[in-house]
Amino acid sequence: MSWHVDEGRFQLGDFQVESGEVIRSAELSWQSHGTLNDARDNVIIYPCSYMANHDALAWLIGPDKVLDPSKYFIVVPDMFSNGFSSSAADDDTFPQLVTMGDNVRAQYRLLTEYFGVTSLQCAYGFSMGAGQAYNWASIYPDFVKRAIVVCGSARTSDHNKVFLSGLLRTLEAAPEYIGGGHFSAEPTKTLKAFGHIYAGWALSQDFYREGLYRSALGAQDLDTFLQSDWEASFMAHRAANLYSQAVTWYHNDISRSPSFGGDIAAALQAIKARVLLMPGETDLYFRVADNEAELPYLQAGELRVIRSIWGHRAGNPAVNQADYSFLKASVHEWLNE
Repeated sequence: MSWHVDEGRFQLGDFQVESGEVIRSAELSWQSHGTLNDARDNVIIYPCSYMANHDALAWLIGPDKVLDPSKYFIVVPDMFSNGFSSSAADDDTFPQLVTMGDNVRAQYRLLTEYFGVTSLQCAYGFSMGAGQAYNWASIYPDFVKRAIVVCGSARTSDHNKVFLSGLLRTLEAAPEYIGGGHFSAEPTKTLKAFGHIYAGWALSQDFYREGLYRSALGAQDLDTFLQSDWEASFMAHRAANLYSQAVTWYHNDISRSPSFGGDIAAALQAIKARVLLMPGETDLYFRVADNEAELPYLQAGELRVIRSIWGHRAGNPAVNQADYSFLKASVHEWLNE
């Protein structure tokens, strides 16, 4: 079964971010799946995860998949600095900090000004996309009916910040680094190291102990897996974009708004949407305990843990059938309630 797919670039003009800096002539790249109904309210927004783009997220969309384009109009906006939307690697004046809230405000303009959307059925996201889904529910509480947060949190934890600080300091140590998140040339050796660091966090100790990189992913051995899956992946991205999005991730906090003043409990209590929290049992970034701490403050929240040894990747199970089946069944049940 086929469905309508469209894509484009939305012109935001000079877009001011929370810091007061401006993304000059900002553009938001997007892809849509399905058909917008006459009421313009059958919409799911599906923001990107770290360095992902709309093509990378499309595997999850289909009539028999997690998000159904025969029922919903699904919009996948590309996050700033992913190489599709306006990005740090293409602009020497790009702001030092573009928050998840900044991304969501740009996405809101896309939905309301370009598509004429009147409300959101759901904000769905994985990882940094989950953080954006949380921001959607927080910033636009009367616009968002549901939020599905898969392996994400309302605020980046200190332990998660330690990981991100390691990535940022690694990039800054490159001979090609010239400051301000920019580079004189692509730091090839550093990007290889970046991939190796990431591989130790994105998948659990149990994943490696069980040798799933061989049995499930087909790698000949550990070295091959690190080179083919991790070095190659991050060398395909530009270092300034990796840096910029890591800063965005580091500073995620739905209570950043002056109206909350850093009070995360108040920010969570202000969310009106029904929120489904789906942490991964062995995720090293977003622990189950993070979502458990958030749950009591939500007006309408539910916690469903993904019981898996795939670490963070349990929430993005493109090649993991057991976790995919759990994710699909949970999302379908929850959207139909």
